[in-house]
Amino acid sequence: MMKKLLALLLALCMVLALTACGQKAAEQPAASASSGTGTAAASQPVQSAEPKFLNMAVNFAYPSLDAHKDYYGWYTQIYGVTETLFRIDSDMSVKPLLAKDSSVSDDGLTWTFVLADAVFSNGNPVTADMVARNFQRLVEVNGRYDDWADFSFEAKDEKTLVITTPAVFPTMLVALTDPEFAVMDLDGTTDFDNAPVATGPFVIKSFKPEGDVEVVRNDNYWNGAVKLDGATLYYMPDADSKLMAMQAGELDCYTSVDAAAQEIYESDPSSYVLTVIPGTRMQFYVLNETRMSDKVREAVNLTVDCEAIASYLKGTTSAAVGPFIASAPYGQVTKPAPDPVKAKSLLEADGYKLNADGYYEKNGKVLELSIAHYKSRQLPDLAVLMQDQLKNVGVKATLVVQEDPDAGYVATGDYDIALYCMIADTGGDPYYCVDALYRQSGKWAKAGFPTDETEKLINKLQFETDIDQRAALANQIVQMSIDTNAFGYVGLFNKVSVARPGVTGFSENIPFDFYGLTADTDIS
Repeated sequence: MMKKLLALLLALCMVLALTACGQKAAEQPAASASSGTGTAAASQPVQSAEPKFLNMAVNFAYPSLDAHKDYYGWYTQIYGVTETLFRIDSDMSVKPLLAKDSSVSDDGLTWTFVLADAVFSNGNPVTADMVARNFQRLVEVNGRYDDWADFSFEAKDEKTLVITTPAVFPTMLVALTDPEFAVMDLDGTTDFDNAPVATGPFVIKSFKPEGDVEVVRNDNYWNGAVKLDGATLYYMPDADSKLMAMQAGELDCYTSVDAAAQEIYESDPSSYVLTVIPGTRMQFYVLNETRMSDKVREAVNLTVDCEAIASYLKGTTSAAVGPFIASAPYGQVTKPAPDPVKAKSLLEADGYKLNADGYYEKNGKVLELSIAHYKSRQLPDLAVLMQDQLKNVGVKATLVVQEDPDAGYVATGDYDIALYCMIADTGGDPYYCVDALYRQSGKWAKAGFPTDETEKLINKLQFETDIDQRAALANQIVQMSIDTNAFGYVGLFNKVSVARPGVTGFSENIPFDFYGLTADTDIS
């Protein structure tokens, strides 16, 4: 009897042990390509029985994953493999990432960074010495950073990095958001072109040069739980191919949706979620004050209806107030709403009267304004729309098209209204655009706007190291360009993304194209 009881107890113990093992196995996270033993792995969530894998299309593919070379870092960052000391948020502000704190000396020449407690995907810690060596390597292998050759990079201790510059470099934090400043484990990486070891939430599973890429979750990720098990990023530059793949259920999301596909997705909101946000490429015009009076320029700005133009262009642009998105700290400017009635009263106060043909004239001469433009970035459509709006208030406009605006009407100043398009925000700081548009030595100076006052403000902005003060100066300068009716800001080209319901966090709310997968990317 005792033997039977012992046998029964032994069998019961075995069943319980097997059940426990089965439960433990089910709780283990999905296997990944990381091989480290970093403590961050403990923070990973319990994975569900159904693995989460995302299929996403990308517009470009490169022959290498070496983030320091060429523009390859853009895509290793989109893949969620590499990270930088700082990143740009959806409101265009600079946020710490691999660095948790920064300061600059009183003379503006010495920057000190305290690093976060980050680890590489192999479990090795991110040290100041490793970051310094990464930046030195970037300068050596990427010609676009030749001007950093005179910078010094020094590890003060394990977590303190010091960068010394030969001259004041106020945009340091913004520069360090460039994807090329990715931090890789230079000692732990054996193949930079195909399998860099970095700090991002994902690691490379397979890489086809100039083709598709597969990534899986980095179980050693240092900055919170990674929600996806992995993703496949398909190289698919053709808009129609992406549309058909999305309709066939082969893709879960992508950005850079064209107008035709956007219209199709909008017609089926239960199947597709569109995210449309203003980007960084701006359509604008310059009003030549050497050829138009103050009242005429103000009348033009009160006539151009940017909302109506954006509507006509079917959502490819958002109406602009200034050169930057309104949520940016340096995008806090205002402009008057369209007011055709006031526009007419200004023209009449300037001595113009309507003639029998419905156009304003003075001293027998019709008010006729030239609109110079070139055949790109929807500027021909914009020119026609502005021509129609001006006609409605009694101003005659003639369209002048040139193939090379920079060598043509921009260089000569031979225009009343000059249309142009440019990337206004190259990376979370206003100086590039302010310097390009408003300098007395700049290409738009022939239109008459730059003054000694604006030049002093631009010079101050150039060397100001405080981010809040930089924003305030930029807002002051841009507002002056609006208040004096020197410029008209029409539209910002939209970043349009599409996803299946439940797909979130693939950087669809960030204007820049060099962000993609993050730890928060998810399929619910």
